[in-house]
Amino acid sequence: MNDKQAVALEAASYVKDEMIVGLGTGSTANYFIEALAQRQQQGLRVTTVASSTISMIKAQSVGLTVLGLQQLSQIDLYVDGADEITPDNTLLKGRGYDLVMEKLLAKAAKQFIVVADKSKLVPHIGQNYPIPIEVMPFAWQAAKRSIEAIGGTGELRPNVAKDGLCMTSHGSLVLDMRFEAGLDAHSLNAALNNIPGVVEHGIFAKLATTILIADQGQIATRV
Repeated sequence: MNDKQAVALEAASYVKDEMIVGLGTGSTANYFIEALAQRQQQGLRVTTVASSTISMIKAQSVGLTVLGLQQLSQIDLYVDGADEITPDNTLLKGRGYDLVMEKLLAKAAKQFIVVADKSKLVPHIGQNYPIPIEVMPFAWQAAKRSIEAIGGTGELRPNVAKDGLCMTSHGSLVLDMRFEAGLDAHSLNAALNNIPGVVEHGIFAKLATTILIADQGQIATRV
């Protein structure tokens, strides 16, 4: 069993009967979905809501019931990975394309459990990856200029084939922006929230309630 499987199994143990559970997206989240399906087969009663079409298809393929977020105002538990995790539990997410849904689920959840391995631990946000910022297509240039005014540098994210631009599930463009090393993530979070044309961004501040870190089969818990 690899670290991603180990931490996903640990997260699945937090799920209790009759919970509504948010499903993340990515390789670790897939292991969690499989572990949750196994628990359902053993008698657990659970309903899920997915952060992406990919996760919805995965959940349905293993027999989980999936609701739409529009049917819910709150969920019990959300389990997802992160691209970076700082010492104060600020997260960077969004190397995928579903930032809006991921942050909605994180905010709607009574408990947000982050699953990761120790490679995701960083001293500050933006250490290893640019910060993804979803922007309205018609406003991307104005939004980019505003982001540059607070120190950001970067460009629109290309699609996988490199022959066009990345579009999110909700029709937004994505700016991948870097900022100077050591910039305070909470100040940047507030500044980005106030820029017109920005739909959502990848800084998840003060949202994680529990972080499970796997390291060679051992699981450390941060709260």
